[in-house]
Amino acid sequence: MSTEVILVPPSDLILGDLTTNCCMQMSKKVGKAPKEIAEMLIKQLQGVEDIEKVEMAGPGFLNITLTIAARLKQLLRVQAACEPQTVRKNEAPVIVEYSQPNIAKPLGVHHILSTVIGQTIGNLYEHLGYNVIRINHLGDWGTQFGKLAVALAKWGSGKGTKEYTLDEMLDLYVRFHEEAKNDPTLEDEGRQAFKKLEQGDPTLRAFWRDVVEVTMGAIEKLYQRLHVHFDHTHGESFYEDKMQPIIEEGRQKGVFVEGKEGALIVEFEEGSNLPPAIVVKGDGATIYLTRDLATIRYRVDTFHPETLFYVVDVAQQLYFEQLFATVRKLGWNLPHLEHVVIGRMSFPDKSMSTRKGNIIQLEKALDEAITRADKLIAEKASEIEGAERTELAEIVGVGAFVYGVVSQNRKQNMIFTWDKALTFEGNSGPYLQYTHARARSVLRKADVQKITPPNSVPSLENAELLLMRRMNEFPEILESARAEAMPHKLTNYLYALSQDFNFFYNALPILNAAEPARALRIALTGLTADILKCGAEILTLRVPDRM
Repeated sequence: MSTEVILVPPSDLILGDLTTNCCMQMSKKVGKAPKEIAEMLIKQLQGVEDIEKVEMAGPGFLNITLTIAARLKQLLRVQAACEPQTVRKNEAPVIVEYSQPNIAKPLGVHHILSTVIGQTIGNLYEHLGYNVIRINHLGDWGTQFGKLAVALAKWGSGKGTKEYTLDEMLDLYVRFHEEAKNDPTLEDEGRQAFKKLEQGDPTLRAFWRDVVEVTMGAIEKLYQRLHVHFDHTHGESFYEDKMQPIIEEGRQKGVFVEGKEGALIVEFEEGSNLPPAIVVKGDGATIYLTRDLATIRYRVDTFHPETLFYVVDVAQQLYFEQLFATVRKLGWNLPHLEHVVIGRMSFPDKSMSTRKGNIIQLEKALDEAITRADKLIAEKASEIEGAERTELAEIVGVGAFVYGVVSQNRKQNMIFTWDKALTFEGNSGPYLQYTHARARSVLRKADVQKITPPNSVPSLENAELLLMRRMNEFPEILESARAEAMPHKLTNYLYALSQDFNFFYNALPILNAAEPARALRIALTGLTADILKCGAEILTLRVPDRM
């Protein structure tokens, strides 16, 4: 009979380096009181190398305090965690699909959720040595292209498609829906235009290619600002010639059956609580589900992944349940499929709808963030000016916006407010960036070429002890954030580290300390800066060396 002993940092780091409640678990198995088991373990652990003392805390808890030498060794482990592990390219990849913009429309502010959360999840896996493939799945196919083609023909200015801006295309799309309220025949025209596009009409195909080019040119600039990148960008159209074999397979296996008005549908088992899903419309047109089935088939056959993540809005939860249930009914050999759910984003008193034209554009939101960041920097009486000031405002503004997203539990809805995001106090991007700049400033003044902790110190001050204990959590935090696909676990840790470092900075002299305390404190300052930079870049943020 054995019990796995799990050691974790205590909720209050002043209590020790590690804690466990194994005495309570063992009590039920061996029939002894937790206190009796704790006393036995304390005797066995006393004198063990790296352990200074073991104390009982409450019913069945043990708090373990490590020696100073053990803590100094742990700093090397933390330092190693800041460096990315070698990617294991021989392993089956983890595919992360995110962003998923719709062609012919500017990115809305809500797109930042899937975009930066997806990038962060990919970054976590890659930093820890996983073979990662990042994919952007474009909404470049569907009835909206027929509607836009009709709108362009009826109300366009007559110029070439490539000469329209995304804003002008959005205006035409919105006008189509406004006009369709009074003229329902427009909807039929839009559907017919898309059907002709699907059938290969050369004029409509040329129009479609131009719209994709204009859209991606504008979107790529935003991705660069957000430090977002992809290994593959595939539109829904990429799977156009890959759907028919799956449709035939589904028919032959009896998975796709005829529904109302000649549509092909999938019916799910009783008790699944899943309504039937349409695979092909009655008029023969394909839909999202058709293309997503082809997407899974292509990715499995091409990349042979171990996991396929879809970082998508919570509103699509039922859809993904239907999609995953469908591929299982088809009997395919599948990797782990997971819908990484993200909540909805809103601004106070503002709702967003593309059809109504009141979408808050991501580009404009980023520009607003930078303008506000510049004012915040001015309030700090920063001496940085000119091009460096412009770059700093971009780093702080975009960082504040991104941090405001990734610091939230991704499963929950969030209301974004500028005051909460753009502050040098509290759990915010600027606070993390300012702490990093403060640490780098100390290191510049120290003017040391190589930062290494001393081999030993006679004792530790409370502020040093707490900072070292917080640092020791970093490798496990990275692993936990990756395993649960929860970026906010990393932001919460970086915030706590920043608080501990600022306490340390204000409580103790660093550059004027006597040796070996000076060497230790410079090393702790350098490691703080390294952890903050590593964590920030995983979260797609940048941290300046001075502010």
